[in-house]
Amino acid sequence: MASQFEMVKLFTQQLELCGVKPHETLIVLVEGDIRQDYAEAILIAAREMGLTPFQITVPLREQRSIKSMTGRTGIAGNLPVIEALKKADIVIDLMGMLFSHEQNEIMATGTRVCFIREPFEVLARNMPTRDLRRRLEFADAMLSKASTMRIWSDAGTDVTYQLGDYPTMMQYGYTDTPGRWDHMGTGQVLTNGNDGRVDGTVVLQAGDVVNGFRRYLESEVKLTIKDGFITAIDGPGMDAALIRKYIESYNDPRAYAISHIGWGLLDSAPWYHNIITRTKDAEIGTSMLSYYGNILFSTGPNTELGGKNDTACHMDMPMRDCSLSLDGVQVVDKGKIVIPEMMA
Repeated sequence: MASQFEMVKLFTQQLELCGVKPHETLIVLVEGDIRQDYAEAILIAAREMGLTPFQITVPLREQRSIKSMTGRTGIAGNLPVIEALKKADIVIDLMGMLFSHEQNEIMATGTRVCFIREPFEVLARNMPTRDLRRRLEFADAMLSKASTMRIWSDAGTDVTYQLGDYPTMMQYGYTDTPGRWDHMGTGQVLTNGNDGRVDGTVVLQAGDVVNGFRRYLESEVKLTIKDGFITAIDGPGMDAALIRKYIESYNDPRAYAISHIGWGLLDSAPWYHNIITRTKDAEIGTSMLSYYGNILFSTGPNTELGGKNDTACHMDMPMRDCSLSLDGVQVVDKGKIVIPEMMA
């Protein structure tokens, strides 16, 4: 277990990357006692840097379901908290507001948000660097100009995304720009396909990850995609049935929609992370979502990038050994980054 001294040191580095200024107001948002040790260390770091820091703690949500409820937050309808967060220069989010309407409302005022939730050992290993940002900014510039993305693999994946209606997002682990969100410990670039303009086949293979399940697949799963929605989930083993039944359980046709797509550039995160870590049950899963050369295929909500689908069923499925091209220019070749400016 990390000491408070180690936490304060790490979070001081994080706040420096976030470009905080002595005159700024920093709010740490906490749910119950989750990551309270982080909150205390962040407040100490912020105070020593001359900021005006304070903490807002909201009650733990009642757990009525074992399923993930993406975009449903502990501050929904809590106008005093939302208004206070709007007035902050930076919010350190230890609760998790991603995909929520509340986060979008807060960031629209210029408040920047940094989500921190991973175990300390993961944060320390995946500490953001300016070189990671440089590589992601190049990737983001390339993605933002593309009109077509194609992904394929020897396993049988062949899917095409028409692009351009949604903005891109890069996650390099810190935020120093007004109105920007980031997630400490990540390293990926992504966008959404145009509504109704994603078609083809995605074949998940053994060794790919269903992040919400915290497990590697052991059998092939074939997803048929037409007009931006999954129309069939097939496979010979238990994995296909698990994914099918999990999505069915939300009783929401929007859960079958294709969400964001992108690739990972975080070279400090190994593909085998979930095998060697002792903390995966306490993780959001940034290592698996961002590991170098993965293709991050996702389903469900698209409000993260301004869309209207706010289904609570979100599935991130990072895939290995895939290839990706933008307007015919290859970026990833069987899990290897081939653009020099993006290479670690």
